[in-house]
Amino acid sequence: MITIGVPKEIKNNENRVALTPVGAKILIQAGHGVMVEHGAGEGSGFSDSSYGDVGCEIVRVETAWNTDLVLKVKEPQASEYHFLKQQILFTYLHLAGATSALTDALLEAGTMALAYETLRDDQGRLPLLAPMSAVAGNMAVTIGSYYLAKFNQGKGVQLGSVLGKHHGSVVVLGDGVVGRHAARVADHIGAKVTMFTRHSDREAELKGQISDRLRVALSTPEMISEVLPNTDLLVGAVLHSGSRTPHLVTDEMVASMESGSVIVDVSIDQGGCVETAHPTTHGEPIYVTHGVTHYCVTNMPGAYPRTSTIALTNETLAYILRLAEGGLNALRHDQAFAESVNTYRGYITYRSAAESLGMVAKYKAFENL
Repeated sequence: MITIGVPKEIKNNENRVALTPVGAKILIQAGHGVMVEHGAGEGSGFSDSSYGDVGCEIVRVETAWNTDLVLKVKEPQASEYHFLKQQILFTYLHLAGATSALTDALLEAGTMALAYETLRDDQGRLPLLAPMSAVAGNMAVTIGSYYLAKFNQGKGVQLGSVLGKHHGSVVVLGDGVVGRHAARVADHIGAKVTMFTRHSDREAELKGQISDRLRVALSTPEMISEVLPNTDLLVGAVLHSGSRTPHLVTDEMVASMESGSVIVDVSIDQGGCVETAHPTTHGEPIYVTHGVTHYCVTNMPGAYPRTSTIALTNETLAYILRLAEGGLNALRHDQAFAESVNTYRGYITYRSAAESLGMVAKYKAFENL
């Protein structure tokens, strides 16, 4: 038996929680103790009593952190660094897109930090990134459409079909989970959609999943530059797992877009794929550069915490059980699961994160520790 802590999220307007009461009940039935910080689930519609009724202890923040396994949604914030110790932390980390302060704190504390976004399954997929990517992809188009409105200083173009005529041009960079969800939403409401991909053989697959109307183009600087001047909404959906996202859209390309256009850079957790992008919050979600509205919130799914929390727990629970029951052995005997380990015993154990941070000297492979 181990103790599992669920602190309340404190990032700006982050209302998700790392574990639903149903998930907590399953862990308790497996013989583990679950300690939930007071109010941790309220933003997602889960009361303290809903956790207490299934056997959780409702505790202070210090107690939730003082457990064997700490479950979170977002990376520890600066005010939480002092809670770090040699526990297991399981959360979205996005070290490559963060400042080195978080990594330094994890290394100094000797925390075994496991990142949802680098865990792979046996097929090489990213199962714990997928649910939040889906939510963010869906959201990117609705948010973009909102900021295209004239009362938001947008160009006044509605994305959608009006009496059978398609209005609005949406460009999606990336054909992963985020990109496919964004393209599907944009197409279904009636916008004209172009998706950029690095894979020349995926056109039939993408059209089959999304729509015959979808335009698929090979991702090159020349092709991107060609379409941006006539783009109303650009969705950045590029992912390089564990490493900083490359800038596919330069400052010059952004300047070529019409005033009032909108960029939603979902890649911002890993640094963003647009050169002019920088992280924003739900409290202050946008800024304007070259007349183009930029929406770069680093925890987009936090806007829909009930849906996001349930979807996340549905995917994380099996891995949490394996960690709780097998501990280090669960990772030593599963290379795909072990890819989630980003820091351990004072070292960075995910090479691309170390390279993105310029901290290769602090890198050591997990299997060698």
